[in-house]
Amino acid sequence: MSTNTENTNAATKRVSPTGLDLDKLTDWLAAEHPGMVAGELSATLITGGKSNLTYELTDGTNAWIVRRPPLGTIMATAHDMRREYTMADALRGTDVPVAKMYAYCGDKDVLGADFYIMERIDGVPYRYADELRALGEERTRGLSTELVGTLAKLHSVDPAQVGLGDFGRPEGFLGRQVKRWKQQLDTSKTRELPGVEELHAKLLATVPAKSAAGIVHGDFRLDNVLMGPDDLPAAVIDWEMATLGDPLLDLALMLTYQRRAKIVAGYETTDPANYDVTLAPGYLSTEEIMALYEAESGRKLEGFGFHLGLACFKLAGISEGVRYRHINRQTVGEGFEDSGSTVPLLIELGLESLKEHK
Repeated sequence: MSTNTENTNAATKRVSPTGLDLDKLTDWLAAEHPGMVAGELSATLITGGKSNLTYELTDGTNAWIVRRPPLGTIMATAHDMRREYTMADALRGTDVPVAKMYAYCGDKDVLGADFYIMERIDGVPYRYADELRALGEERTRGLSTELVGTLAKLHSVDPAQVGLGDFGRPEGFLGRQVKRWKQQLDTSKTRELPGVEELHAKLLATVPAKSAAGIVHGDFRLDNVLMGPDDLPAAVIDWEMATLGDPLLDLALMLTYQRRAKIVAGYETTDPANYDVTLAPGYLSTEEIMALYEAESGRKLEGFGFHLGLACFKLAGISEGVRYRHINRQTVGEGFEDSGSTVPLLIELGLESLKEHK
């Protein structure tokens, strides 16, 4: 791969992908987890994600996944590897499918950041409409139905019963989210964004006094759920923003991805093969998803317009952060050229969303 250009060990001539020093990783595993590795390690960067760095690691016999934060300066509360590891590990044995966690390292001297190693799952992270179009409308509808059902299962888990009672602070969660993503936008500022101050002010003024409490994935969508050969979820992945708070923000963010994709597809002239997976024929509509979620979870969506507006604000903050890292040459891999291009659209959509479902 083009990223395999750094960290060549003079003795072994082994080349490590950017952000993953295989020699240091080998030494750490030998000391902390003896017997886990059976041969010389090699790794490749898994492309597609825009946040944490993900690698496939192998010793020639076994294969694992390694996750670490992106390069460069990041928010203190972002890209928390221990958070990912703890959440996924706690959910083993529940109805929520997750990968097995093998090892966590908080020593930043090993890779320059904390990281963890997990099971490699045989599953597909569907990202583009053409991938589902090839399966047909019936299977696509089934996959999106399973996605909503998995989200409802996650939100039904009692955090205290799986050892996550102290994992977060549900009280005041929505207000803290407004503050956090405003801070992200301020920290990542590279340009003027008309409407962002108005959206922030309206969110602050309409934070619900009370909200639901439960496990929040933080970035729940189809390409963060590996689908198995049976079209059933094999593992929910990418728990970097998981916490305890209002679960409806997960639903709102998932729908915001879908809404954004539909708007972009309406004026884009690029190859439809790159259209978002939610635009595939047969994929549940936003209205169908909301109705199914209510039925599966037993939760009502009163006041959901606030959650939709906050989801737009959050996604704008995430996207602008990726844009900032790309401009400052802190991203690894390809596909970052258009990062942040839909942030102005998200701000507009956020202001409109606040008017819905009051």
